Parts: sequence; C-alpha cells; structure tokens
Amino acid sequence: MAKLCGVSKASVQRVWHANGLKPHLLRTFKPSKDPDFVSKLEDVVGLYMNPPEHALVFCIDEKSQIQALDRTQPGLPMKKGRAGTMTHDYKRHGTTTLFAALDVLKGEVIGRCMPQHRHQEFLSFLKTIDRGTPRRLDIHCIADNYATHKKQEVKDWIAQHPRFHLHFIPTSSSWLNLVERWFGKITTDRIRRGVFTSVRQLERAIYNYIERNNADPKPFVWTKSAKDIVSKVNRGRAALKLLPARQSGQL
Repeated sequence: MAKLCGVSKASVQRVWHANGLKPHLLRTFKPSKDPDFVSKLEDVVGLYMNPPEHALVFCIDEKSQIQALDRTQPGLPMKKGRAGTMTHDYKRHGTTTLFAALDVLKGEVIGRCMPQHRHQEFLSFLKTIDRGTPRRLDIHCIADNYATHKKQEVKDWIAQHPRFHLHFIPTSSSWLNLVERWFGKITTDRIRRGVFTSVRQLERAIYNYIERNNADPKPFVWTKSAKDIVSKVNRGRAALKLLPARQSGQL
C-alpha cells in the first residue's frame, strides 16, 4: 500500500492506527440460520439475566477427544527473558471426553470424564447432575443442538424427571453457551500446557482443576440483552446482503 500510494510505511501505519484498522487480524463468524433464533435467544438470555426462583441454571456440553499428549523430550522451565518451552512433537496416549455443567450463578462445575460422547454417556451425566443437586430445586439446562442431546431416550428420561428442563441454543451460536468460555479456560490453563503419559493422568489433572475451580469459583456475568444482540445480528445480516453488490461495483 505504501508503494502504491507513494508514501512511507510509517505513514500507512499512522493512517491505519488513526482509523482503528488492523489488517493483520482476521476473525471468523457464522450467522445463525435458525428460524427460531430470536425465541431461543430470548429464552437463554432470560435464564442468564433473570433466572427462575427455586431453580438451578446449568450450561452443559461435552469437550470431546481431549488428547493425553506426552512430549518426546522434557520441557524447559520459564526463566528471565525466556518463556517456558516444550517440544513441538509428542506421543499420543489416548483420549477422553469431558462432560461439564457450569452453574451460571455460582460458577461451580460438575464434571465427568468418559471414553465416548454418545447419548448413553449424556444420560449418565444428567443422572450425575440429578444426584448432585437438591431435589427440591428445578434444573434448567442450556445445551447445544448436538444429536445426542435430542435422542428419544433422552426425551423419555426428561419426561420422567419433570424438574429437568432442556433449553437449546440457536444453531451456530456456541457463543451463547457459557460453558464454552470455561472450556477455553481449562484448555489454556491446564490441558494445553500439560504433559500426560496416560488417559488416567489426564483425567486426574482435569478433576483437580475442577476441584480448584469449585474451591474459588468465579462465575461469568452475562450483560448483553437479547434486544441488543438481535439488533447487532440484524446489522450484520444487512451488511452481508450489501457485500455482493459492493464487490461487483454496483454500490
């Protein structure tokens, strides 16, 4: 750009900075095409911002195929002027799937590691939540549209346990499920930095992380209203409709 405009690179950088442009960054997005987007959004955001009385609200999901990775050589610890290092190559020792339920108000997590993530494991996890929560409270579970969450066996179990209520987020809207934020934290803080010689060691590290999280929980606070989100989504969709015309030079 500097060569094309006949100015210095520093001049281009100053213009970018003054206008808040960051061409070196790229973010991805995918607007939801769910026909019930607004109603599902309002339902979930309502649980975040105005949770029902005498009830617990959980965000539930599974983090599948977590690999127990062992480095081929020992890593070097952090020291002055250098970050901690580890080899780029590794040995695989199997995988596990973490089922997690994040208590929206408290920030505590109920978690179980299982070898697979079928509807059988999901049902087992719902039973774990059932046993681990006071019977007098209703349970509202926010979940995504993964097929195992909607199996007939799951629907039958929910019908037999009327205190459980499943709330599905719109398709392509994983950002609406707060447990995804927690999955990001455990990945950054523990899993990605870990060296595990077995699946058992990996699972023990996950359970220890959950135990420390629950000893000093820090809940995520949802602040954006459903109206504000819908307004922003509509602006994005309008911009996407105009994009083909701009690219063809019609605007």
